[in-house]
Amino acid sequence: AKAKKARARNPLGSSEKASLRIQAIVIDILTSAEFGMTKRRLAHILTFWGFTAYIIATVVMVFGYPTPDIATPAWLPAIWYLGAAMVMVGGYWYWFFMRVDVAREGNPRLRVVHADMFVVSLVLSVTFGFVWGLTQASGGGGWSNLFLALYLLATTLLFAGVPWSKFSHMFYKSAAAMQRRIEEAEG
Repeated sequence: AKAKKARARNPLGSSEKASLRIQAIVIDILTSAEFGMTKRRLAHILTFWGFTAYIIATVVMVFGYPTPDIATPAWLPAIWYLGAAMVMVGGYWYWFFMRVDVAREGNPRLRVVHADMFVVSLVLSVTFGFVWGLTQASGGGGWSNLFLALYLLATTLLFAGVPWSKFSHMFYKSAAAMQRRIEEAEG
């Protein structure tokens, strides 16, 4: 970092750096611009924004409407289901149609490696949660309990596996995008 700073031909002030950081957040991070206009970008956006809506709706429903005597507004579960559907469309689309061609590398098509843990556990967690919600709403009885157990198991794996999964790349790639914009502007 010191060597790059010493080579900078156009040192930037703090307000210019702040502007570049905001650009990185809006352009590179929130819209996944690094993927260009590709199917992978669309799958990533669906999964990212779906998970964001899903997790926010979950937190609001759990902590804002914790008891049956406080009615949950109808739009909130709708946001939850929409977010879950977006995660499933983006996640399954990526997993089954766009994932690196493992067969070309001589590996089985459904081979799962360490880096896949986050995507697999995320999609399974959301899928089981979605199906659990549907079975619970339709009075599914024993099926509802089965999908609740599968949802809790997949969600536990999702969050327990964070230190070993691809989850951390969200933070690293964000910081790298900001740093790249600043270094390019400084020359």
